[in-house]
Amino acid sequence: MAKTLVDCGNCGPDFNAIRQMVTSHFDAAVLQTHGAEDTLKMLRDRKVDLVTVNRKLDRDYSDGLDVIKQIKSDPELSEVPVMLVTNYDEHQETAMQEGAERGFGKLEIGSDNTIERLKPYLLD
Repeated sequence: MAKTLVDCGNCGPDFNAIRQMVTSHFDAAVLQTHGAEDTLKMLRDRKVDLVTVNRKLDRDYSDGLDVIKQIKSDPELSEVPVMLVTNYDEHQETAMQEGAERGFGKLEIGSDNTIERLKPYLLD
């Protein structure tokens, strides 16, 4: 059965780059959300295997860490794996302190390291 990745807060070109990377390496659908509200709704409506969250949401430039905090503080959703999309190590560290898995940066999209990082969540 295909896996599902929800990508939150990336602009069109970055979303498409992530979608292309994921669909070319995994049997997975990639769905786009824009903020905490629609992401949380999607997580409640369907099974999601991984959420990627942009550090700064494209829609309003709010902090993606707030989306991670909301997911991880919700007892129904806290087990869903989440990764932050950022090139900055200090933000990755903060996200992991909030319960996220180590994510990847936009400069790493398609790299072998990123593919390996996604495997535990997107391989059957």
